Order: sequence, then structure tokens, then C-alpha cells
Amino acid sequence: MPTDQYHEPPDELSPEIRTFARMIASLQEEAEAIGWYEQRISVEPNEQARAIMENAQQEEFKHFAMSLEWLARHNEKWRVALQNVLFKAGDIVEHGEEAEEAEGKVDD
Repeated sequence: MPTDQYHEPPDELSPEIRTFARMIASLQEEAEAIGWYEQRISVEPNEQARAIMENAQQEEFKHFAMSLEWLARHNEKWRVALQNVLFKAGDIVEHGEEAEEAEGKVDD
């Protein structure tokens, strides 16, 4: 079994942490795929091929969102950070600072 996604010996990690690591890896892979499609779409001259790539990229957006939601549901500090930053008008950095303050009030 590959262990390159772990920074600690896998057999020392709890099943919950191993699942969390798998979901982090999935999130990273989805983000990478979204970026690859974005590059391909930007240079593809064939309209139908580009439409197929756009459709495939949309699936990656969905997978990214589902992975992010799962992670947020399983880590309270992450959930608090996301709730304080995402989908809010205004300065993103200010929201990030507010999120950091809110995270500090959460017990693990």
C-alpha cells in the first residue's frame, strides 16, 4: 500500500486520521484536475472538444466541493474557518483574520 500521502508511519495513525488524509489527497487531486482542465480549455481551438473538457471540469468542481464538505464536517476548526471566509462579500484577508480568531475559540 502506498504511503506517500502520510508524514507519519501509517500503522501509527488512527483509522479516522487515515481517512482524513485520503480525503485531503482527494481534494488535492480534484484541484489539480481542475487546473489541468482550465489550461486545456484555454488553448483548445475545437469547440466540441472544448465543450467536453468543460463538462469534465464541471464534474471535478463537484468532486472538489463534496470532498471539501466532508472535510469540513469532520474538522470543526476547518468548518469554522470556511464559514468565516467563504461566500462573504468584502475583504478576503479580513475575513481570514476573523476566521483565525474564531478558530482559536474552538476546542479540538
